[in-house]
Amino acid sequence: MKAHKIVIVEDHVLLSQAIASLVNSFEDFNVLYTCKNGKELLTKLKTFDNIPEIILMDVNMPILNGIETTEIIKKEYPKINVIALSVEENDITIIKMLKAGAKGYLLKDVEKDILELALKETIKNGYYHTKDVSNILINSLNDDNSTKIQLKKREIEFIKYSCSELTYKQIAEKMFLSPKTIDGYRDNLFQKLNIKNRIGLVLYAIKNGIYKL
Repeated sequence: MKAHKIVIVEDHVLLSQAIASLVNSFEDFNVLYTCKNGKELLTKLKTFDNIPEIILMDVNMPILNGIETTEIIKKEYPKINVIALSVEENDITIIKMLKAGAKGYLLKDVEKDILELALKETIKNGYYHTKDVSNILINSLNDDNSTKIQLKKREIEFIKYSCSELTYKQIAEKMFLSPKTIDGYRDNLFQKLNIKNRIGLVLYAIKNGIYKL
């Protein structure tokens, strides 16, 4: 079987080399090359004919970060799947990467078996999510539930703001409501949509056309 082509974008050289060595140890996977930032990656994609199937992308990098690079990849190389590999685990960062076009999001301390599974599932299905995100997807993207749910105008407005980089306090200011009222909107929507966190709101919004990528 021909090995699947992987590229790693990571500004820490030793970590990049370690990840490359790990991926190369997986059956049917081969690292084409590594890059220190998004700019270097885009240069190599234009220079080399060998296009990867998956890019393991760090989020925080100098010159051109992972979010900006993923947005460009989505537009210029739509067949390439990007998986974020980051130390960042807050909702805002994950949301920004999903919106940019990432097909998966893993933490750098992920177990070897999970990384291999993520690569295999992305080759097979075009995406991979950890158990928590998968549960969010199942709950928030369930067609039977979403078609029956009626959202009020202000709830839709809140969901749209939740798809941005604004904090809940800033959303309250935008909607001219108190933070306590916004907390109420959030908790009610979590219950109504059967989701657990802000990532679920974003995924629901994308699925139902409230937010367009």
